[in-house]
Amino acid sequence: MQQSLKSIDSLVLMFSIIIIAQLLVYVIPQGEFERQPYPENPDRTMVVAGTYDRLTDDQHHSMAPWYFLQAIPKGFEAAQGIIFLVFVVGGVIGILRATGAIDAMLHRAVARLGGSPWILIAGCLVMFSLGAYTIGMGEEYVPLIPIIVSMSLAMRMDAIVAMGMVWIPYGIGWACAGTNPFGVIIAQNIANVPITSGWAFRLVMMSVFLAVAYHHIYRYAMRVRANPEESLVAHVDYSTGFEAPDDIELTPVRITVLLVLLATIIGFVIGAAKFGWYINELMAVFMACGLVAAFLSRMSPGDTSRTFISSAADMTAAALLIGFARSIEVVLSDGQVIDTVIQSIADLLVNLGPEASAVGMLVVQSVCNFFIPSGSGQAFVTMPIMSPLATLTDVPQQTAVLAFQFGDGFSNMLVPTSALVMGALALGRIPYTAWLRFTFPLLVKLLALSAFFLVLTVHIGKAVGFDV
Repeated sequence: MQQSLKSIDSLVLMFSIIIIAQLLVYVIPQGEFERQPYPENPDRTMVVAGTYDRLTDDQHHSMAPWYFLQAIPKGFEAAQGIIFLVFVVGGVIGILRATGAIDAMLHRAVARLGGSPWILIAGCLVMFSLGAYTIGMGEEYVPLIPIIVSMSLAMRMDAIVAMGMVWIPYGIGWACAGTNPFGVIIAQNIANVPITSGWAFRLVMMSVFLAVAYHHIYRYAMRVRANPEESLVAHVDYSTGFEAPDDIELTPVRITVLLVLLATIIGFVIGAAKFGWYINELMAVFMACGLVAAFLSRMSPGDTSRTFISSAADMTAAALLIGFARSIEVVLSDGQVIDTVIQSIADLLVNLGPEASAVGMLVVQSVCNFFIPSGSGQAFVTMPIMSPLATLTDVPQQTAVLAFQFGDGFSNMLVPTSALVMGALALGRIPYTAWLRFTFPLLVKLLALSAFFLVLTVHIGKAVGFDV
């Protein structure tokens, strides 16, 4: 119920932004850039820097007061590929979870890493960040909160440490993701950047961010172990609950399913790099993965079908938000003002140099994530603006994508508009104010480090695999 309410709130907010976008069309001067085909993809166009010009009266597009309603189906049409991807991948992940393989693997890994606090913290940071880095895991982590809280309490730590071991690497994994189909791949596609390109440097950056996070969590954990009164949730009752699931055995069949999933991810990365695979191929390999997993675990066709449909249905809110988010850009584009918005932002940043412009993009994306916590939704709202802006301010397109990732991923750890954050905190019995007190200082450190990396990629992007 909590998640449904949050989704409805997000949809109301998105709908309101669409209306605001149309109101802006009536007050923002209309103008446009010249555009030319993108060399590596003639079906896509890119802004020609320095060609912005105001439209004359006879070139103005008249927009009816009810146009925002027409823009919504147009937005869904424009985003149909990503919407179908969300449904298919969501359904297949549901099948994988129904086999018990994912949950068994995560529980086994956590149990094996629980010998000492530093091993547990380091192991969880690596494990959960890689899940987000590769396939955009996040929802799958929520049910694990109680078991990790139980382990944390048994080791004389607290629920804040447990939440930190899961949700902080989740945010870092999203922020540095190399193959996440719900974040970086969408942004790279909009920016006309080869998908999955630059994944190795993103992995290096993720390692640095994880080291900072480890220091933050471990220092707090040791303080709580030394004096339980130092805990930010010392007043919360944890005497009951937090039992592990009944069936968490990592059987040979489940191990095989996990190997199939790993082969799927590796296969897509190779296909994207060598053969230009994208959305259709990604859906195909995930469908194959789901079918093989169902066969290995001896799920009946009926159970497989019902599980797929049910899990895909759980992605409806995300799919709706993607369509509505795309509608915002439709209104601004059809109203012929999106180029004016781009030029206005560029005017603020262009004289600051590409370094300051890149950091400015990070600030914009971080603020946007408060209002649009959906990573894919935010990509469709902001990247059509940030990508041309990068061209105008001499910021590499990969850096613009990275600014989106940083702004989306790091604030994902604490934005109260995220149903995942609030649901995970509820499972851990952690007051939001306590989580904010713990996380905000870390967020400041991560954003400062993000600014450093953005400036670095402006200068040495090509040397680290950022092709454009």
